[in-house]
Amino acid sequence: MASLQLSFKSLGAPCRHRNAPLPKQCPPKAGRIRCGATAPARRYSITLLPGDGIGPEVIAVARGVLSLAGSLEGIEFGFQEMPMGGAALDLTGVPLPDETLSAAQQSDAVLLGAIGGYKWDNNEKHLKPETGLLQLREGLKVFANLRPATVLPQLVDASTLKKEVAEDVDLMVVRELTGGIYFGKPRGFSSNQNGEEIGFNTEVYATSEIDRIARVAFETARKRRGKLCSVDKANVLEASMLWRRRVTAIALEYPDVELTHMYVDNAAMQLVRNPKQFDTIVTNNIFGDILSDEASMITGSIGMLPSASLGEKGPGLFEPIHGSAPDIAGQDKANPLATMLSAAMLLKYGLGEKNAAERIEAAVLDTLNRGFRTGDIYSDGNTLVGCKQMGEEVLKSVESEILTPL
Repeated sequence: MASLQLSFKSLGAPCRHRNAPLPKQCPPKAGRIRCGATAPARRYSITLLPGDGIGPEVIAVARGVLSLAGSLEGIEFGFQEMPMGGAALDLTGVPLPDETLSAAQQSDAVLLGAIGGYKWDNNEKHLKPETGLLQLREGLKVFANLRPATVLPQLVDASTLKKEVAEDVDLMVVRELTGGIYFGKPRGFSSNQNGEEIGFNTEVYATSEIDRIARVAFETARKRRGKLCSVDKANVLEASMLWRRRVTAIALEYPDVELTHMYVDNAAMQLVRNPKQFDTIVTNNIFGDILSDEASMITGSIGMLPSASLGEKGPGLFEPIHGSAPDIAGQDKANPLATMLSAAMLLKYGLGEKNAAERIEAAVLDTLNRGFRTGDIYSDGNTLVGCKQMGEEVLKSVESEILTPL
């Protein structure tokens, strides 16, 4: 676990986009010289997986922002774009070609756009875009999915919850990503004693799987506000009973973290009723999938939230939590901010490049401060822009941000 814990050193540390003031800028002067580094000193290989729907649009924008923020910190990127999801199905007949997985495994980090779409909805399971995503997570051995949900002060009115409920919400969902019902066996189709067709899946967790995600969650909570809520269904499910026993046991290693337990149905209700009670949430694969999407809507739009998926070693997988939105694909309507913030997580958690990450986070906040909004977060009095222009505005903010060198 040593390498994993090193990867999580900065987890939960305050980020500039979390209700924090923008860093002070150098006074504008004619012929101003950037305070950052000017010559590339570090080089990283990044695999880009644009995928389907709005994926190529948001990845194109995030790539530009990532490149600029990196260059200002003396970082150079080598990008390799590979097919995945429905795009890969159309090109190669499979949702995750061997070449794509190999490129991802050999890179320093992976940035994914979105996958899926109506076109492939009726495909057999092994030929669905989503199967490629599960295969990618398994192939990269990324078992810890971090999904922050922070209500920015500029967007509190975009939340579907009352202002007094939504403002100052800042929570992190730590989702186990490679176990549980999505991967458990036996699974499949059969017939019951009445001759009816049945479909079945198995929710299964081993002690080692629970222990490692629990430690990640405790480390995360320790670097945030010291509160961890473990979500399960231990009143009904044996897998959850084991989950609760193991999380409780691991808690002995973290006496400085306050541990509570909550059933998943109650957690879903409490996220709407009083989301500020949560700091860090740890839960299994399927519950984490559902609860993190619910938490995203507290922030005003699923188009605002990034995620990071990390393993004990090897490249991490970074992606916005939104889907491919095929209904707006190619119309320049997508919100690219979640993908940009995913790029910031890539820098911070995947590469350890905190300064470059903070440039992106600060630039996103500055762009919102200047009143630019895509359609999903638009309100009267702001400037409605498309995906490309939002990217251009964030680039301007990155370019103008002057951070004091170390």
